[in-house]
Amino acid sequence: MMALYIIIALVALQRLVELLLARRNTRLLKSQGGIETGAHHYPLFILLHTSWLLAILLTTPAHAPVNWWILAVICASPTWPHLGYRHPRALLDDAHYKRSRRSFNQKRTLPFFLSPQYIIVTGEVALLPLVFGNWQACDTMVRVNAMLLAWRIRVENATLKERFYAVRAQQLLTAMPYPL
Repeated sequence: MMALYIIIALVALQRLVELLLARRNTRLLKSQGGIETGAHHYPLFILLHTSWLLAILLTTPAHAPVNWWILAVICASPTWPHLGYRHPRALLDDAHYKRSRRSFNQKRTLPFFLSPQYIIVTGEVALLPLVFGNWQACDTMVRVNAMLLAWRIRVENATLKERFYAVRAQQLLTAMPYPL
């Protein structure tokens, strides 16, 4: 009975710690020249994750059995090692750009998953309700998460593409033997 509340409280605590660490990392990346794009959808992700936890709490019976196997899969996911490195904000710094630039040249094999954090978070959003057998919360929140991620990925891809062409144009201009 108490397992539902304890697990949800622990996940909520994890999300709060992530937000604090991500805020620190955002300041650090911005101080190093990082560019934030898509800031207008950032509050929607916070609303989504808050709603996700509330939906689980409000639609799951307190006496719902816990599927310990699914919970073990969630706990084994690489969430904690990446704590604070997952960015709820869309930030582009030179290191991220250099990793991503190759993708634009090679026609990415995973066009929607530039960062593995999207796979991890989508898995968490899908699996946590299933720990308690709550298929309705799983279905609803996965769909909403997919819509927000599609929007965010379009924004990130547009920014990376713009940066790629700007850098390429600069390279071509500096390679010209005569100035324009």
